Amino acid sequence: MSSTSTIQAGQTIAESARPHGQGRWNQRLGGWILSRLDVFLSKPLRRAAPEDLIRCRLLVCIALGLMLLDLVVLLALPVSPQPLMHASIGLFSLSMNTAALVLLRRRSSHELSALIICSAIATAFVFTCITSTRPFSASHAASMLLPAMSVYLMGARLGFILTVPVALFVGLIHPIHFLARTSEPLHAGNLWIVDICAALCMMSIWAMSWLHTSARNQAHAAREQALRTLRESERKLQSLIENTEDHVCSVDVEGRLILANSALRRAYRERYGLEPVPGEPFLLHAPPEHQEGFRQVLEKALRGQRVRHEDSYVRGDRTQQVLDISYNPVFGEDGRPLGVNLFGRDITERKESELKLSEMHRSLLDVSRHAGMAEVATGLLHNVGNTLNSVNVSANLVTERLRNLRVSGLVRSAELLREHSADLCTFLATDPRGRQLPAYLIALADQLTEEQQALLDEQRTLTEGLEHVKSIVSMQQEHARFAGMVELMSVTRLIDDALRLQSVSFSRHGIEVHREYADVPPILLDRHKLLQIILNLLSNARHALIDSGRPDKRITIRVAPAPDDRLRIQVADNGLGIPAENLGRLFSQGFTTRKNGHGFGLHISALSAIEMAGSLTCESDGEGKGATFTVELPMQCEDPRL
Repeated sequence: MSSTSTIQAGQTIAESARPHGQGRWNQRLGGWILSRLDVFLSKPLRRAAPEDLIRCRLLVCIALGLMLLDLVVLLALPVSPQPLMHASIGLFSLSMNTAALVLLRRRSSHELSALIICSAIATAFVFTCITSTRPFSASHAASMLLPAMSVYLMGARLGFILTVPVALFVGLIHPIHFLARTSEPLHAGNLWIVDICAALCMMSIWAMSWLHTSARNQAHAAREQALRTLRESERKLQSLIENTEDHVCSVDVEGRLILANSALRRAYRERYGLEPVPGEPFLLHAPPEHQEGFRQVLEKALRGQRVRHEDSYVRGDRTQQVLDISYNPVFGEDGRPLGVNLFGRDITERKESELKLSEMHRSLLDVSRHAGMAEVATGLLHNVGNTLNSVNVSANLVTERLRNLRVSGLVRSAELLREHSADLCTFLATDPRGRQLPAYLIALADQLTEEQQALLDEQRTLTEGLEHVKSIVSMQQEHARFAGMVELMSVTRLIDDALRLQSVSFSRHGIEVHREYADVPPILLDRHKLLQIILNLLSNARHALIDSGRPDKRITIRVAPAPDDRLRIQVADNGLGIPAENLGRLFSQGFTTRKNGHGFGLHISALSAIEMAGSLTCESDGEGKGATFTVELPMQCEDPRL
């Protein structure tokens, strides 16, 4: 049964329950009369179908009416012109009708009583026509009642069996019998015409009654079938409504409850402490603010709007329940609103799941940021460590060269000059050591000059290494300062910074970097997230190239515009490549092909790209053919928050 028919039925019941002065009095009078008629019926007949019950009550009325008529005839015998005939007919009819009433009181079927009454009427009619001295007694209007009454009370077949003999008597036997005993031939022609017409009318009335009864039976069968179908549909709908955990109810245009399923009644009782009553306002037991809110929503729904909102309350076990309630208007065939259907679904678990998912998402973001920070810190420490190795080597070389300087020979030469300071000229001219001293000092000066230049070169290398460490730390501090902020910046500059962080490692492993930058404007993005993605892709490419063992290790970075006003960044390598079966799982959490990998890098990078309204994808032709990772971002040049 549809929602419209449900609400219409509810309105019909509500309207029929309203008192009407005259109609209510008529209803009481009719009920009193029917209750008196049912006294003559047996219990099975009282519980019969409405159609059969009406037929039984009509039989009682006919029997009582005929009995009353018989009593009148018997009381009028002193003034009757034919007292013997009237007495016989009256007693016969009275006994037959009494027998019919007794059978109605004792039997569970009315058919025998109907046959007795109709047969008594037919017999009385035939007997009256035979004994009557009037020529047109057989065409009396009472004869037309017999076929209609017999068809209704006994059915078309028994009515036909009873009507045909009476019609033959009226149209054939009666005129012959009457003309045989009368001496007035002037009435012969009229008598035949009238009696034959009366017989034909009787058969016509039987035929019309039969057609009417057949049509009525067919309509009744169709109605019963429709009612069975309707009851079956209503039972299925009722079963569906009752078996669902959703809260379902219907209200009329005034907000009165028409029906409610068990889930809604249970929730209503749990919330307000009482059961909702059909016919009363839906939220009769709710606080005034709830009733006012319901009226406002009901007005919107009756204007044709489909209203949906969430409602929450605390249950008896101190837990909160959240309902998703929708109000759906129901309209009649004329377009007028008939009421509103309410559907409430318990979404408490979904809300809890969404809350847990949100918490997990925040946790994952924290983990991703920590992992990104760890990745950046790892690259930073790696590059700083490589640079510090060079600085350490340079420092050791400086120390070794300082230790090997010929300072002791210069000291001995100075001591000789100090010993012979009084006769220095004689010492330099005559003494063999004095004659060798100038040449020794010249050679020593040349050597010290060379050592000085070598130390200066090492000192320059040492200074450059320290400056590189300083620049790496400063760059990291600069990018870390803008973490989580959206700013307008150059993507190519950010990629160059990422390459600078990896430059020492690329140089040591002989990795060649190719840049293919198109002319793209600065865009709005989260610097930290994009730097984290680029560093992770460069780190993966470096590992793929190192593990491949290729002599021509190469990384190609492309930056170019993409369709739909987007920016495309590609990091391609000619390393190990990715098997086809691993492409689908590449961005899954925990998936890795490296022995020491943790499986978070690409997963977190993909999430970061999605958070920036972009995407991260991968393409590879197979093992040994390299891989290309593509980052696409929206090319926003203005801050949408402004």
